[in-house]
Amino acid sequence: MADAERVTARQRAILTAVVESYIETGEPVGSGTIARLQRGDVSGMSPATIRNEMAELADEGLLEQPHTSAGRVPTARAFRMYVEQLSGGANPRIGAALLPARSRRQIDSSFVGLAGMQAVLERTSHVLATLSSGVGVAIAAAAEGEMLEHVHFSRLAPARVLAVMVTRSGMVRDRVLSLDRDLTLIELETAANFLNENFRGWSVERVRAEIARMLEQERSEYQRLLNAVQQLWGKAVPESDVPVQAIYVDGVANLLGSQGIGGNEDRERLREVLAALEEKQRLIELLNAYIDTRQESVRVIFDLEEQAPEMAGLVLIAAPARMGNESRGTVGVIGSKRMHYENTMNAVGYIAQVFDRMLHPIE
Repeated sequence: MADAERVTARQRAILTAVVESYIETGEPVGSGTIARLQRGDVSGMSPATIRNEMAELADEGLLEQPHTSAGRVPTARAFRMYVEQLSGGANPRIGAALLPARSRRQIDSSFVGLAGMQAVLERTSHVLATLSSGVGVAIAAAAEGEMLEHVHFSRLAPARVLAVMVTRSGMVRDRVLSLDRDLTLIELETAANFLNENFRGWSVERVRAEIARMLEQERSEYQRLLNAVQQLWGKAVPESDVPVQAIYVDGVANLLGSQGIGGNEDRERLREVLAALEEKQRLIELLNAYIDTRQESVRVIFDLEEQAPEMAGLVLIAAPARMGNESRGTVGVIGSKRMHYENTMNAVGYIAQVFDRMLHPIE
């Protein structure tokens, strides 16, 4: 990283101390505060030396001074460098195994006696909210959906049709449909042929979306066929049958505390944040945009506003939860930049890695 190449070891130690002091107090940090810490990395440095180095860090865009007489606060770039330093180096502080034993016991005991993926995900969001003082989020992996193998329509009576759908897995689903208008035997056969020739091997969700797209584009006799297909398919596979991605959210009230949201924040801005957190589909899109289910490591995202402007100033720490090679969902925390990164990253990583053990007795 370019920032890290320009920062000396001494400046890095001071920057780490500033970030951790700011996380702890929420107040601008002065050179005297760092000098009094008496911690190994900055021990023995004079306030004057620290002040000069902090001025250099400010010139690099890693610290800023909110008021003329105040101390310094870390910028977003400083937080990013801090997180990278936690994860890398000769002695990384991030890794599921580095979570304190007390926290591991707390997590393990929280999942005792649970049965089923829904219960585990719901408890996960609560545990992460409690450990991080942020918003705990857990989403189930998107269902692949049933793949169409064959569909057949039989006319039973005027405006009544028997639909039989066979999936690639061999499941047979039949349903009696009440239509808005009567369809002839030829129309039913043509509709079935159209679906079987064009959509065999497609998920039922994709079939619905593609038919809707084609209807938007076509303005001809072809549309009469598409209208019939859409009516038949819509009633044979209603939207309620399409699997949805479950999401569990806990700890929204934590953002109202002293961790950087609320207090001095504009009330309208706060309402936007809370509304976004309550709109669960928005959160699903947010996590899916940033977290690749194929990755194994915990990821920290500072630029949430690129996907959701109302999330500006918040940070996402998340990881995919896996069982063997199969993704079972995503777990994470949304909080302010002043969250405790080390503990939160380790907790997210630990829960993501032990999903297999949590669910093993019930699979």
